Amino acid sequence: MNRFSYMRAASVEEAVREVAGDPTARFIAGGTNLIDLMKYDVERPDRLVDITHLPLKGIEETEGGGLRIGALVSNDEVAYDSRVQDRYPLLSSAIRAGASPQLRNAATTGGNLLQRTRCYYFYDTGTPCNKREPGSGCPAAFGRNRIHAILGTSEHCIATHPSDMAVAMAALEALVHVAGPNGERVIPIAEFHRLPGDRPEIDNTLERGEIITAVELPAQDFSRNHTYLKVRDRLSYAFALVSVAAALRLDAGKVTDARLALGGVAHKPWRVPEAEAMLSGKAPSGDLFGKVADRILDGAKGYEDNAFKIDLARRTIVRALSQAAEGKPQSQTDKRIQ
Repeated sequence: MNRFSYMRAASVEEAVREVAGDPTARFIAGGTNLIDLMKYDVERPDRLVDITHLPLKGIEETEGGGLRIGALVSNDEVAYDSRVQDRYPLLSSAIRAGASPQLRNAATTGGNLLQRTRCYYFYDTGTPCNKREPGSGCPAAFGRNRIHAILGTSEHCIATHPSDMAVAMAALEALVHVAGPNGERVIPIAEFHRLPGDRPEIDNTLERGEIITAVELPAQDFSRNHTYLKVRDRLSYAFALVSVAAALRLDAGKVTDARLALGGVAHKPWRVPEAEAMLSGKAPSGDLFGKVADRILDGAKGYEDNAFKIDLARRTIVRALSQAAEGKPQSQTDKRIQ
């Protein structure tokens, strides 16, 4: 780990000013990802700006009937907040499916969204990696790639985004509130993370110096028919090979609204609105769910070690939609697939 200086920001404005004016500076809150990256010598900030004392820790009702979650609210606080559990149980379930209790107690809402994508080669400074050194190559494309992406990849990067929380927030169409040198703005979560393209070193659409201040959950009713289904190599703490956040609204036995987001398969949470629209006005069935899965996975590309993910993703989508339609969400206590 390289040497660095440290300062504690007293306000959002000061934090933004300090990072915007220093390209070697980074915000730090829970540090569950950044400190790891610093230990591996992947990130080498010369300065850390501590934002943990900023007033960004509450969960508040919005005028529109939704919830506004401060960027510094811990993952566990979100997961076990009674309003989240009652009105957004999909989000609570997704958070509880990820990490360990110790990490969830430290990790923050904003930091969770800002996790760097996962790849063996990105974390190994002894190998090339376009995310660390643009133009150096992507050895994952022809190396070990079991955990890597099957959708939205490019020749420059096939890494996956590791967050469970972000997958549920994508399905719930959360809004990310940010502040920066040019003022405040709101980013729909579908536009927050980005695909690698020819700039894989850029994971999101934040501008230099911008800080997440809150995440807003719009008012909606997916509290009955939902599930977060996560398939991984072991039932204990592990990243998803494939995960699916499914949320449905049903009336008179037919789907009136549907949301589906996948994790573990792309550089960002993956949604295909056209596939969701295929469910509208139809009665749930395995055949219909299979067609939806095929549409979501259209264009999927497997590599030597992860081609199995395409079929796994199809079966996971069908199972998740079945769980949601039946109103029997996946248990995150007994993690065996129901």
